[in-house]
Amino acid sequence: MLKAGPKKSTKRKSKSKDGMKGMSVKSGHLKEEGGMSEKGRREYNRRTGGNLKPPAPNPKKGSKAAKRRKSFCARSAGQMKKFPKAAKDPNSRLRKARRKWNC
Repeated sequence: MLKAGPKKSTKRKSKSKDGMKGMSVKSGHLKEEGGMSEKGRREYNRRTGGNLKPPAPNPKKGSKAAKRRKSFCARSAGQMKKFPKAAKDPNSRLRKARRKWNC
């Protein structure tokens, strides 16, 4: 009778799930006025395999950027309801991000 050896995993190693770990304003990845810097977006995309893009505060109507902005504003409005403490604080990261996107 043949005995089977240990099974080899065929899974690929995925990129880090915690792409934000180690990112800070001091390291230049995050901006003091809210949001990620270009350096931070590049680093996050490299770590996670994502495709973060910069904010689109004033896009042309009907463009992809306009749809992204509308979607972001809708999502962040939900966060404002879920986190009332952050919604009241004008210096919270949530409020700063909404200002960047002109929500």
